[in-house]
Amino acid sequence: MNIAVIGSGGREHAIIKSLKKSPLADRIYALPGNGGMAGDAECVPVGAKDIPAIVEFCTREKIDYCVVAPDDPLVLGAVDALEDAGIACFGPRKRAAVIEGSKAFAKGLMTRYGIPTARYADFDDEAAAVSYIDSLPEGNVVVKADGLALGKGVILASSRAEAKAAVHSMMAEKQFGDSGSRVVIEEFLTGPEVSVLAFTDGENIAPMVSSMDHKRALDGDRGLNTGGMGTVAPNPYYTDEIADECMRRIFLPTVRAMKAEGRPFKGCLYFGLMLTADGPKVIEYNCRFGDPETQVVLPLLKSDLLTVMLACTEGRLRPEDVVFEDGAACCVIVASEGYPASYKTGFEIEIAGTDCEIFIAGAKLSEGRLMTSGGRVLGVTATAPTLSEAVKKAYAGVDKVRFTGAYHRSDIGARALAAADGR
Repeated sequence: MNIAVIGSGGREHAIIKSLKKSPLADRIYALPGNGGMAGDAECVPVGAKDIPAIVEFCTREKIDYCVVAPDDPLVLGAVDALEDAGIACFGPRKRAAVIEGSKAFAKGLMTRYGIPTARYADFDDEAAAVSYIDSLPEGNVVVKADGLALGKGVILASSRAEAKAAVHSMMAEKQFGDSGSRVVIEEFLTGPEVSVLAFTDGENIAPMVSSMDHKRALDGDRGLNTGGMGTVAPNPYYTDEIADECMRRIFLPTVRAMKAEGRPFKGCLYFGLMLTADGPKVIEYNCRFGDPETQVVLPLLKSDLLTVMLACTEGRLRPEDVVFEDGAACCVIVASEGYPASYKTGFEIEIAGTDCEIFIAGAKLSEGRLMTSGGRVLGVTATAPTLSEAVKKAYAGVDKVRFTGAYHRSDIGARALAAADGR
């Protein structure tokens, strides 16, 4: 099969590396990809949101299967356009991708179908939102932009004043553009966070191995929120008992709810969970593979990824056919110093020999040299029989990476290891 993967980050590189293992895969294209993917796929300079150009390329090159990985093209209807042109796809159509494209829709869905989540209200008027905040007790509250905001449209406010300022920045100052025209205000939940990606064909669902993301830029979960500075899998807080409860109360009800709404979801459905004292609750849905969760989940997948994806597309997914290794994985992101605020790019990347997987995100080729071009430059992923071994191996791999201004957290996996040790 000739395959096109839409996107340009570390997530897409991980997907491509996994697809390459399939005996069904022939040529793999990345649209647009990046310089660090060039050894694994043929990069094509077509933007991930340029849907007409994507359809034209896939039609011209007789693409058999297209994997649409990022949120923007999914929410914009890339799968609809490709399928209408006769090209089979992995990913939800626009009506289903709204589960991530609108937080207000997602919260309403959970409310209608009794799926556990935080109490909330949503507003398209700033004065009404402020009035609602005044009615709440003083303390922590969560303010979210309704639409897509590059994973940054969530503000954890510690007071009414901070919550009002967040609403104003979103609705009046357009900090996140039109995504903040409507806001969702939620109660603040506490507990360990868990990410669970799941394959689904619209009826059946096969959860992947759980993972733990590290969002803050600095050690000790300090500093600004980022797109993710590292991940480990499995998440030690996510026990078999909790997994069974999530399947019964969250995963299957969500898939069935989307079907009942006339929005059958096919592809990868991401569940961001909080394990509260009242049980697991949904913090957010994503309509695609997470980044950098994908970089620890797919290296543990024993099953053929392309075969599983095709089963989702064709409505014949059998959960028992999705099998993962018993071991663990750790991914450490190496970023440009200053990320996610201001940072410099254009530095040559040197990678010495390592037995880790290197997933390139923010890099380009210049005269045959790999140069930094983004904030999150690459991820170093190691797999091992135990989490402690995977963490140690990943950091040994990080030591093999060199570029001016390289920065990484030194405590990826520390919280998971402490939990696993019962501390």
